[in-house]
Amino acid sequence: MSSKLQSTGGKRPLGWILERHLLLFSLPLSSFFLPGVALENSALGTPVPLPKVAISASSPSLGHRAKDHQPPAQGSLAAPEANAEAIHFLSNLQQEELQMLMFSETLAMVSDTGEPEGELTIEVQRGKYKDELGVMSSCVLVHAFSRGFMDRMLCGNSLLGYLSWKLHIMEQHSQEFIKFHILPMEHKMSLVKQDDQLTMTRNVKEGEEMKTEVTFFPGSSTVGFISQAANLVLLRVMAWRQTVPNNARFLALDTEGKLCYSTYQALGFQTIEVDRQQVRVFIVEQTVHSVKGVPSSCQFYLLSDGHLAKRIQVGSPGYCMIPKMPVLREKEEIEPRPVFGKKPLVWEEDLELSSRFLDRKEELRVRHAGYLRQHPEARALVADFLLFLLLRQPRDVVAFAAEHFGPFASRRPPPPALRSSTRRSPFRSPSPGRPPA
Repeated sequence: MSSKLQSTGGKRPLGWILERHLLLFSLPLSSFFLPGVALENSALGTPVPLPKVAISASSPSLGHRAKDHQPPAQGSLAAPEANAEAIHFLSNLQQEELQMLMFSETLAMVSDTGEPEGELTIEVQRGKYKDELGVMSSCVLVHAFSRGFMDRMLCGNSLLGYLSWKLHIMEQHSQEFIKFHILPMEHKMSLVKQDDQLTMTRNVKEGEEMKTEVTFFPGSSTVGFISQAANLVLLRVMAWRQTVPNNARFLALDTEGKLCYSTYQALGFQTIEVDRQQVRVFIVEQTVHSVKGVPSSCQFYLLSDGHLAKRIQVGSPGYCMIPKMPVLREKEEIEPRPVFGKKPLVWEEDLELSSRFLDRKEELRVRHAGYLRQHPEARALVADFLLFLLLRQPRDVVAFAAEHFGPFASRRPPPPALRSSTRRSPFRSPSPGRPPA
């Protein structure tokens, strides 16, 4: 059995307070409660009792794994699976498109009364990931963090994720904390892709006590899984395309670390004010359908280039808002490469080519004339050959030329003392050991 975090007693969970300050990329801490602690609601002016918590003290458990690990008992519920629309949407992601969505942005966390309570920073960039075998590969690096105060208590969240260019998770580490005066709480979670499975490790620290839970998911059950880091990039893709995949059903993790469905719905366009400017935003609502709990929804107001202008947690009075209007990136229209047809080259009509030809011609004429002046025997040899050629007028000019210039060969063997009746070929004899052609 996997260890679980359960709440007992009380009517109002802690999640409605935490959602005012913790980030969109975090798992909400609504499943963590403190015994016997009351916080003052600044809006209502009344103390809010917090329900007690029961955390199992069992050893780290193993979820789905191959052969030597038993699957957790989940009753008769079938394991969720992403549908074809979600898988198709992820498989069509292009690296060039994701590179256009790599930038950093900062949002202010605002209370229901408009008071600033913290800051959220999200950064997406190109990175390098080293796997367990030491192989380096290019990846999408997502880094997000926030710090703020909730009723004068420090709280925060951080996220570091490595994703493939199809937004498949490679490794992710997240941490959330809230510094209660009596008993501070901290929640850490890591996801690591190893072999053909996804390993999830969750650590819950309450005061000095630490609880650990380890779960293994086979690779076949995580097809279409959207991690917290992947969700930030996926929202930018939807904003860039100004569309949401129809009827797509992805996979995500709920507050208890169980695989569940995650859906996205386009709510249309709206004009809001950002930094005293009226801007048009594309609204996307994400809903995480928890296995046992109530579905939680968030609405994201996205600018055309993927910047997050506003984020609202449905049911929470607080929100995140971009304080300054960024410089929007425009889609670059890639023009087709020009095709230049081949044109016939008439060098006589080209002044530069004609001039270079005449200069080269004159240069060669001068060089040749100078060589002949230095070697008058060349003229005599050519003149004698032409004279004998015209006088005898042989049928085979090449054989006659070979016989005429044969005596000038330095390696020509001496003629025999007695002439043979067989006329010798005027061409050079073949090399020794090589049969004649």
